[in-house]
Amino acid sequence: MNRQVDRKRIARGFDLHAGEYDRHAVVQKRVVSALDRLVSTHLSRAPGRLLDIGCGTGAVLSAMAGRYPAAQLCGVDLAFNMCLKASGQFGAAAQLVNGDAECLPFLDGSFDLIVSASTLQWVQGLDSCFKECLRVLAPGGLLCAAFFGGGTLRELQESYQEALSNRFEGDLSRRARLQRFKSKDEVRQVLEDLGFNQVVIAMETELDYHADVGGLLRSIKGIGASTTARNDAGGGLGWRGVLSEMSRIYRSRYERDGMIPATYEVIYIVARRDAVISPAPERSFLQAGG
Repeated sequence: MNRQVDRKRIARGFDLHAGEYDRHAVVQKRVVSALDRLVSTHLSRAPGRLLDIGCGTGAVLSAMAGRYPAAQLCGVDLAFNMCLKASGQFGAAAQLVNGDAECLPFLDGSFDLIVSASTLQWVQGLDSCFKECLRVLAPGGLLCAAFFGGGTLRELQESYQEALSNRFEGDLSRRARLQRFKSKDEVRQVLEDLGFNQVVIAMETELDYHADVGGLLRSIKGIGASTTARNDAGGGLGWRGVLSEMSRIYRSRYERDGMIPATYEVIYIVARRDAVISPAPERSFLQAGG
């Protein structure tokens, strides 16, 4: 699947579920709170202009507005309906743009602060995204982001892979194609290679609990996300058999006191662009034609 098709698939998923996102985003809300604290720890003065990449329904922008009421707010999201949802909350108080994290529609040096929560795990080219962040950051500007790393949903991924193996033993055409999350070391390398300074990376584990695997899958679907890029089991009875086997493995291996855990490995990053004394001119965020 090429990048353009994959972007459309991701955007469509979040578009369809924008209305129910907040109801299912339990771990994501915890991540927003942690990111808010991280920003306050590492930012020495209030930003004049800030950007939220993957703004979703506006949770991070809301936190930033409360912390920095004088800042000019801008959010960008690949899903148009997420932008609509956020605009209903902020009105004219924030500029909401339907755009791509790997090709930000903003002028160079536009923002003093870039934030992002629970979004960058979906970016296909993390190096392209961080390069764009570096471009639109003002000299001395700060990037603070939180997104899901390699151990995320490990119970589900392991159970799914084993179910496929059990169901289609020896049939390599029935391979699993799951979302691959980046490791902490991979993320650090990308940031340092691009020339970010003062790179700080931390990792925390969040646990969510569900009554059964069906509940977990409904929660994942409810935020517009999916752990699988495609149904490689072929659909129909074969696919339902894989899901049943996956559920059996998951319960037998991980269920405790009638509940199953879902692990989320959260990578937190702080990185700064080189500081150069050069006041940014008064202008629009957007590039011409953006």
